[in-house]
Amino acid sequence: MAVAQEITRPRHRPVSAFWTIARRDSLAGFLFIAPQLIGIIVFVLIPLGLVFWYSLHEWNVLANTFTYTGAQNYRMLIEDGNLLEVLGATGIFSAGLVVFNLSLALLLAVLLNQKLAGIAIFRTLFFSPVVVSLVAWTIVWGFLLQKNGGINGMLLMVGIEGPNWLREETTAMISVIVVQVFKNVGLNMILFLAALQGVPKELYEAARIDGAPAFKQFRRITLPLISPTILLTSIITIVGSLQVFAQIAVLTQGGPGLSTTVLVYYLYQQAFQFHFFGYGSTLSILLFLIVAVLTFAQWQMRKRIVFYES
Repeated sequence: MAVAQEITRPRHRPVSAFWTIARRDSLAGFLFIAPQLIGIIVFVLIPLGLVFWYSLHEWNVLANTFTYTGAQNYRMLIEDGNLLEVLGATGIFSAGLVVFNLSLALLLAVLLNQKLAGIAIFRTLFFSPVVVSLVAWTIVWGFLLQKNGGINGMLLMVGIEGPNWLREETTAMISVIVVQVFKNVGLNMILFLAALQGVPKELYEAARIDGAPAFKQFRRITLPLISPTILLTSIITIVGSLQVFAQIAVLTQGGPGLSTTVLVYYLYQQAFQFHFFGYGSTLSILLFLIVAVLTFAQWQMRKRIVFYES
């Protein structure tokens, strides 16, 4: 009599419905971005929350008191008689810096986008101010722009008496803008140069065959194809212009009067010179909102002004 033997198969532990492959992949992705998330939380969100908290208080360092004042600092912001002049100076500085920086950077990039012997030397020369110490650069320009400085000395050699560049309202803002443009124009120049070198040469050859002049080639081919880089450099330059502090502090200290007192320097004065830390925090919130609104507006305009090659 044959004995039937039951064949048993090894039992596998059931896979948890929660711990699926998709969830494991999601966890792996989260672990990869966790350092960036932690950095944003620690260095952006928490400081921003603390600044808003401080803006609702008044901190007297000498008396060691920290008093809740509610919206009082925001009422001071509305009633501040100097704020409009400060915002005006900020707008003039930012607009001048953005226009001259981007225009000069694009011009230099076009001129240096040539296959000529020694062209790399000129590229390095124009980029070198970017890596120079900001304070050292500003101090040197401070000496050059003095009443008896190097620039007026050169003007005097040709019979021109130069102004006191940093102490006259008509020239102080122009001087600060020029110093900042020369400091950072090399960075945007390199970005534009990389974008220009990415434009297909076949498009220019076809345009030349059709008889298109150089300016029309630049307007119809070059500008549309480098428009993503123009948007990037615009955002970087605008945000950077609203954060300029060291140049103002070293060259003009916001003067004469309030002619070069931009918002970030006014914030510094209120918080660290006059010890109005609560009001300084309120100005920080205002600066954050201005940067956020301008960045968002530029990003929303990208569909109209940016051409993406398909």
